[in-house]
Amino acid sequence: MSRYNFYGWETADIKEKHGLTPRDCYDLLSGIWCAGTCAPRMRENWTPENKTLGQCSVTAFLLQDLYGGRVYGVPLSDGNFHCFNLVNGCVFDLTSEQFGETELDYDNCLEQFRETHFAKEEKRLRYEDLKARFFARLPKNP
Repeated sequence: MSRYNFYGWETADIKEKHGLTPRDCYDLLSGIWCAGTCAPRMRENWTPENKTLGQCSVTAFLLQDLYGGRVYGVPLSDGNFHCFNLVNGCVFDLTSEQFGETELDYDNCLEQFRETHFAKEEKRLRYEDLKARFFARLPKNP
C-alpha cells in the first residue's frame, strides 16, 4: 500500500522549479499543516491524524503558486467548496484524505479564485503562514 492517499497521487509527476512533485510537497506539508493553518470552523476537529482537515484552499493556492494551473472547487453539501489543483491536465488534491472513504466528484467543478477566498483576512493570513513555513523547509541547493 502506498504512503500517499491523496487524490491524483499516482499521476502527480509534474515538477516545479525546485524539482518537487506534488508528492514531495505533500511530504513537506505533512510537517507543516497544523490547527493554526486549519479553517477556523473546523479547527476543533483537527488532529495530527487528520492533518489535511480544513487545509484545502490555502494548500491549493500555494500549489498554484508553485505549478501554475487553476484551482477548482468540489461543491459540498454545506455550501462550501473543497479546493484542488488542475495543472496541464494533471488533477491532484493534496487534502482529499480528510474525507476518508468518501469519493469526491472532480468533474465539472467551478474555478476558484484567490481574490474571493482571500477576501477573508484570516484565510489570507493562514495562506501566508503556510507558504512561509513551506519555503523555509525547502531543501537549500549547494
